[in-house]
Amino acid sequence: MARRWWTLLAVCVATFMLLLDITIVNVALPSIQRDLDASLSSLQWVVDAYALTLASSLLVFGSLGDRLGRRRIFSIGFAIFTLASLLCGLSSDPTVLNFFRALQGVGGAAMFATSLALIAQEFEGSERASAIGIWGATVGGAVAVGPLVGGVITDALGWEWIFFVNVPIGIAAIFLTETQLANVAASDPKPIDWAGLVTFSLALFGLIFGLIRGNPAGWASPEILVSLIGAAVLMTAFIVIELRRDNAMLDLSLFRVPAFGGVSIVAWALSAGMFAMFLYLTLYIQDVLGFSPLQAGLRFLPVTLLSFVVAPIGGQLLKRWPARALLGSGLILVGVGLLLMHGVQVGDSWTRLLPGFLVAGVGIGLTNPAIASTALGVVPPARAGMASGINSTFRQIGIATGVAALGAVFQSRIASELAISLPQAPSSFADAVSSGAAHQAAATAPPQFRERALDAANHAFVVAFNEILLIGAAVAIVGGVLGLVMVRQSDFVSPPAEATAEPAAA
Repeated sequence: MARRWWTLLAVCVATFMLLLDITIVNVALPSIQRDLDASLSSLQWVVDAYALTLASSLLVFGSLGDRLGRRRIFSIGFAIFTLASLLCGLSSDPTVLNFFRALQGVGGAAMFATSLALIAQEFEGSERASAIGIWGATVGGAVAVGPLVGGVITDALGWEWIFFVNVPIGIAAIFLTETQLANVAASDPKPIDWAGLVTFSLALFGLIFGLIRGNPAGWASPEILVSLIGAAVLMTAFIVIELRRDNAMLDLSLFRVPAFGGVSIVAWALSAGMFAMFLYLTLYIQDVLGFSPLQAGLRFLPVTLLSFVVAPIGGQLLKRWPARALLGSGLILVGVGLLLMHGVQVGDSWTRLLPGFLVAGVGIGLTNPAIASTALGVVPPARAGMASGINSTFRQIGIATGVAALGAVFQSRIASELAISLPQAPSSFADAVSSGAAHQAAATAPPQFRERALDAANHAFVVAFNEILLIGAAVAIVGGVLGLVMVRQSDFVSPPAEATAEPAAA
């Protein structure tokens, strides 16, 4: 087999693994909670530690690939990701697990940052378009089957195996990469923007840490104030640094084009409003409705498979419709889907979520191709790599900030509801309910109070769940409106239908 096809195989395997590890983990979170006695903040970090390091190091690894060779950085990323997967599976403490999830994100960033460049160096013309299409189908497939695969593995083998399965695949893929791929570096690589990397990473960490720890520590506590104020100061410093550097990690001049700012908002809003919600949907389906991981994975198929089926249709519609029509209508449909999920009651069947799942699935499928096409179509071809990296970064920041912010509201509302219905319950009971451990916590109450405690817990959970569904819907709808307003056809350098589409890293 020719080297270019080996390259495509290695890149598709890597992409499938790293994206599967975003979606596959969600259905395993309740099992992780039970085995490791994890709090809600620990469960949030299982998702956010990965998304945070992936977002903050993506652009830097793109620069390192240009300097040291894309295959070398890709292979190093694969090795880090594989080792971190093994260590995640061996973790017996939530903090240790989250540390290695962060390490996984670093490896994933190195793999993701060099994937398209590896394809581009081996394919040209129509073959390149076909290769990108295969890669895109791999991305969509990983997102579509992730919850189901996670449910099968968790039910059959335990949550640890969602990480262990990466190890043999990773070892085989590293061997393939080292023996079959060429190590091509840029002829004029730019210096690495270390100052930008440090300020950006620390600002993101401070923001996410403050949002996740705000309820347990107290929003007025020195710990949280320092974290949030520090994040604002560091982000300001990052912007100043990037405006003054020729080799900026994140080229802020691209945001002078209104359409690029608009599509970045849409990418963030889709992740923060919808994809961040999967953590809380999973807790509801498994811990309130009582489904197993596999049963939960099956119930996510309407939204994941429908988004996978609709995405190619959305790509074809870009040839006839303006990109902003798909960006706006798709994201607004996602918001409508979340609104349709709102209003669940204790005792409802999972089918109460089904209309929202179907509408949101169509919305995701319409939005994703338009995001990728617009991000690349409104910049000159020479800036396509930077534009793609910024787009992926905004997606991951959306997941990280969405999970943290929704969790802050979710946890606070549960605590306030339980303070009214069970004023005698300890604060640890509210923590248990918010992390999906209501049944275990209620079992520790005196027998005559268990049923009342569980009823109060489920009621508080559902009230809080409905509230964050409204917030997610508002984020998606406002993002859709901004996409309609800001993305102008006159900003496109090349027709949107001709831009190389990068599917979502959901």
